[in-house]
Amino acid sequence: MTPAEDDASPPRIKGKGKARHPEPSERTPLLQQHSDVAPSQPRATDVDLESSSDAQRRLWSKLTFVFLVSLSSCIIVFLLFALLAYSYAARLSGVSPEDIIENALVIQGPYRASVLNLTADGGIWIQVQARVGIDARSIMGVETDDDEGTLADIWKSFGRWGVGILDRVTVDVSTAQIFSQQQALLTTLDLPPFELPLTANPPYDDSWLSPLSLTLFAVPTRNASDVNQFVYDSWHSGAASVHASIPRVVISGGSTNKGGWRQMLKLRRLDIQTQLSMKLPPIPGLPTPGEDVPLPSISQLITLQSFGVESEAKDVTVHALATVINPVPPIMNLTVPPLPFIISLHDENHSSVPIASVHTDPFTLTHPNITLTISGSVLPLPPPPSTSISAFLSRYLSLEPNPVSVACPLFPSFVVDMEFPAPSSKPQILRNVTIHDMKIKPNSASTGFLASGSVFARIVLPKGMDLTLDVTRVFPDVLVYDGEVHELPTLLLPQQNDEEELPDPLPERAFGHIRPEDWLEATSVQVDGGDEGSIFAVTADMVDVPLEVLPGRQKQFSNFISKVVFGTHGALAGLQGTTDVGVHILGLPFRDHEDTATGMDLLGLPFQGSVRIGMKDLLV
Repeated sequence: MTPAEDDASPPRIKGKGKARHPEPSERTPLLQQHSDVAPSQPRATDVDLESSSDAQRRLWSKLTFVFLVSLSSCIIVFLLFALLAYSYAARLSGVSPEDIIENALVIQGPYRASVLNLTADGGIWIQVQARVGIDARSIMGVETDDDEGTLADIWKSFGRWGVGILDRVTVDVSTAQIFSQQQALLTTLDLPPFELPLTANPPYDDSWLSPLSLTLFAVPTRNASDVNQFVYDSWHSGAASVHASIPRVVISGGSTNKGGWRQMLKLRRLDIQTQLSMKLPPIPGLPTPGEDVPLPSISQLITLQSFGVESEAKDVTVHALATVINPVPPIMNLTVPPLPFIISLHDENHSSVPIASVHTDPFTLTHPNITLTISGSVLPLPPPPSTSISAFLSRYLSLEPNPVSVACPLFPSFVVDMEFPAPSSKPQILRNVTIHDMKIKPNSASTGFLASGSVFARIVLPKGMDLTLDVTRVFPDVLVYDGEVHELPTLLLPQQNDEEELPDPLPERAFGHIRPEDWLEATSVQVDGGDEGSIFAVTADMVDVPLEVLPGRQKQFSNFISKVVFGTHGALAGLQGTTDVGVHILGLPFRDHEDTATGMDLLGLPFQGSVRIGMKDLLV
């Protein structure tokens, strides 16, 4: 290609390329209508950014509005609740403990109470089970009243709703003291914190009450006179009235073991003083309490069904079965562990002689009577034990009740005086008393006579007394009659072997008096018995024991001797009197002043018997 060709036609290049606009000329329009070029229109990215900014402004406006509305609503609700809480808190601050106890607190029971343990200092751990709840309608003022307006109903509806949200409260009580109406301290109580359910709309039944199991520690007073006075006053007024003093009570919302906002609600009361009274329920078997009705004695409440003593190798065991009238209302079912007791007799100085240590088996409060199973053993008896025990036996054999004292070592100041009942029929311990081979001869040293022979008798213990005895000596004091004796003499208190006075007046047909100067040695052997207690055959030899003719009865004596001399079979002499018996009881630990084991003397045991005297028995 030549240079001329290059100048004549420019080269053409095939393919794609950017279109070029023609150079403007005179005929070019001022406003061009080309679709690809728009110099005055904004770009797409700028439009999107501007739209996003507007949307964000609108969103922030909406969020601000929602926040302000929500904040206002919360403030209104908070103020409403604050006003509601203040209103009801102000109402609660004016509620007295008596109002809560009488109008709000609902207790069903207690239907079970168990004594868990007894402490050495006289305290009692008791577990009480009941059903409880608080009806908050009256004390909160949220009860339904048709006479009030709509606004008041709405306000009370909020209050009932708030009670339902709170659900329950926890009560923390400091040590409480219970006083009688005479301001004598009866007991102190320590309680753990416990829960009480709340309701503002209870149903008609008791289904809304919640079970409550509460373990409390009670320390009764040791002043027995204060307790006796309280019992006396309660009986004559027909109601048990006490004064309760509680230094501090804190009531907080919610449960005892859960935190949360509920426990921020607290009500604190200090120095609470309140009066409690409960009408005494009728007790089967006892009169209705009242001003003119005497207080029943303990013996009227207790009935001894059976008792027994038995000799063991090392001690004498005691067992008994008794029933006690149950004064506790039937709604309470109390379980009591074994209780120890000391039983004492009274001596001539009116002091107590402990004779037995017993305990009860665990028992529950049954109705109308409680059955007590009692067992224990006889205590080592201090010297001299004979007088008190002999006086006890004398009264028992005379069908008279015996005064005894019952004390519980856990409560040393409480000593109950009661009566040991007499048997239903008169027991006869000495039976079949006679004198074998009795000989009568004149006394060369005086105008009287001397009697010799072997005294024989059976000792029959009352039913339930299965003791093993060893009779070592006897000291008889005998009146001799012309003929059989049909009545036992009246028992007197034992006389420690002093010279006893003769009966005044002298019994009919009595003519002689036999009384040795000292104890007679005796032996005994146990024989088979029947339905009664242990039976022993006792034999004692008497040699030349004075037989004195009673004053003014020489004629009766002469008539008796005539029957002996001229009668075909001699004459029957009646024997009547009392005797002291010295015994060792297997397992019974008697102690003398040197603390040596010894026996005991049973004094003044009555007897009667007979002996036939023939001509060969008169030694003239």
